[in-house]
Amino acid sequence: MTTTGFATPTNRVLVLFGATGDLAGRKLLPGLFHLYRVGLMPDRFEIIGSGRHAPDDFAAHVEQALRTHGRMELDGHWAEFSKRLSFVASTAEDGSDLAAAVAAAEQEIDAKGERLVYLAVPPNAMADMVGMLGKTGIADNCSLVVEKPFGHDLASAKQLNADLHKVLDEDSIYRIDHFLGKEAAQNILALRFANGIFEPVWNRDHITYVQIDVPEALDIQGRAAFYEETGAFRDMVVTHLMQILGIVALEPPSRIDGESLQLERTKVFDGVRPLNPERAVFGQYDGYRETDAVADDSPVETLAAIEVFVDTWRWSGVPFYLRTGKAMAEGRRTVTIGFTEAPLRIFPDQDPDAAARPSELVFELSDDPQVRIEVRAKIPGPTFELGRAALTLDVDEAFDGVEGLEAYERLLHDVMLRDRLLFTRAEQIERIWQVCAPVIDAPPAVEPYAQGSWGPEAALQLPGPRGWRLPDGD
Repeated sequence: MTTTGFATPTNRVLVLFGATGDLAGRKLLPGLFHLYRVGLMPDRFEIIGSGRHAPDDFAAHVEQALRTHGRMELDGHWAEFSKRLSFVASTAEDGSDLAAAVAAAEQEIDAKGERLVYLAVPPNAMADMVGMLGKTGIADNCSLVVEKPFGHDLASAKQLNADLHKVLDEDSIYRIDHFLGKEAAQNILALRFANGIFEPVWNRDHITYVQIDVPEALDIQGRAAFYEETGAFRDMVVTHLMQILGIVALEPPSRIDGESLQLERTKVFDGVRPLNPERAVFGQYDGYRETDAVADDSPVETLAAIEVFVDTWRWSGVPFYLRTGKAMAEGRRTVTIGFTEAPLRIFPDQDPDAAARPSELVFELSDDPQVRIEVRAKIPGPTFELGRAALTLDVDEAFDGVEGLEAYERLLHDVMLRDRLLFTRAEQIERIWQVCAPVIDAPPAVEPYAQGSWGPEAALQLPGPRGWRLPDGD
């Protein structure tokens, strides 16, 4: 990709807690290397990994992660990048060695920018780690990136925010949700607000439903302990899916900048009606309870489907259907906007799905993003028989030769520039937990579903006669 016109961050130190963990190996370290290769890292930077136990050879660990998960060749670049890597052990009780290493590194590279501190640590360790950052001074002049989950319920989310605010101002805290860093998610904003054909119809007068659907073909993949504590609802609905809802339901901001967008997203979440447990379905795939570290009678859901309403003038009465699940028939990330039907049918409509499936605008939130407008059109021939057809925007094809950034890459770069456009604020997190509390307090009983299916029947029936767009559409 070309970096012309992109801002280069000022010299700084980056501290990665959990640097030998799964997230760092799959996303953070490959992402930072890619930013380095395309010229979007500072001219001078140091990456200091930290954790309770230092690996035998941190550079070798990073090299293996880049070769396994990176998307750029190391040849000719690894030697220079590896010189910028180090590891210093630390704990919540003792971060003195780390603080000294950060200070020394900043002096060596003449750091001008805020140090970036990434906390990829378990939620129960977050408060103590933040306290250590404050005591050692690492939190001074710091941009702190916090991984989800942001609490376990409303009370714990409020406590976590209070603990963070004891050490850092809100503007220095970046609660990261990688779904918001996806090019396809940002394209929802672009298509709405940069094109006059969409915004005039983006309301309850023209839209009859919205579906945010993220089924996953993979099972829990060795994350039994995490899932037993969290479940699909907390893991995906309270976080990713509600954040995408916040983008879809947004009121037009005065401008596309961090402050304007945060204001409008807060308004959206303020308008979300507390969820109704009677309009929620939880499922558990067959065989989940046979997984190691899962209780024989585990009530934990691996699938969650929920109906959501946003009580604003724009969206009053329009249902938003959110669904996610493990071990399902297919892995997809799809947002579907269903438009109201024409007021009068004048064609001898022979489409058997005509009554159930209106025209739809479909966003594929994949690494190969596509946007489709699915409509009815005349089938070639001597009669006025109608069929479904699609107008498709393939983003990669439309901008051939322009390579985008993956979600974590974009978000890490934004933190270094202090751009808060795609991050969430404390009041938004707390409001989401508040509206989700009725389902957390009175969860529906889990219903079994076969692996490789689309979930239990109750989940399939949740949107009514038209059902879910998946698996009916592609």
